[in-house]
Amino acid sequence: MGRLEYLLVLGACVLVTLPLELAGARVYRRPARLARAVLPVALVFLVWDAIAIAAGVWDFDPGFVSGLRVPFGIPLEEVLFFVVVPICGVLTYEAVDLTGQLLRRLARPLLDRRRVRQ
Repeated sequence: MGRLEYLLVLGACVLVTLPLELAGARVYRRPARLARAVLPVALVFLVWDAIAIAAGVWDFDPGFVSGLRVPFGIPLEEVLFFVVVPICGVLTYEAVDLTGQLLRRLARPLLDRRRVRQ
């Protein structure tokens, strides 16, 4: 794996959460809303990464990244990390919320019957 490992893990994150979109999470169908949720935070952490790399505080093992770097020396995989992982988190959150809504709808008739008997 080596140089593709980081990209493969990010790809796996997308593949694992993609069924949540197909199940009705509707995250990818609202790109402007998704961008407002993900991009400001990603920007903050990318600036933080750029400063830390420039200061020599940290860097990335060349054996585990593709070697492609965006401006300021940030590896492509790191940029993708700050986009992919939050998107997967938003997908998971929306799917859990959708499940809760569905369970409340399914439980409502049962709760109504229970109230009538009391």
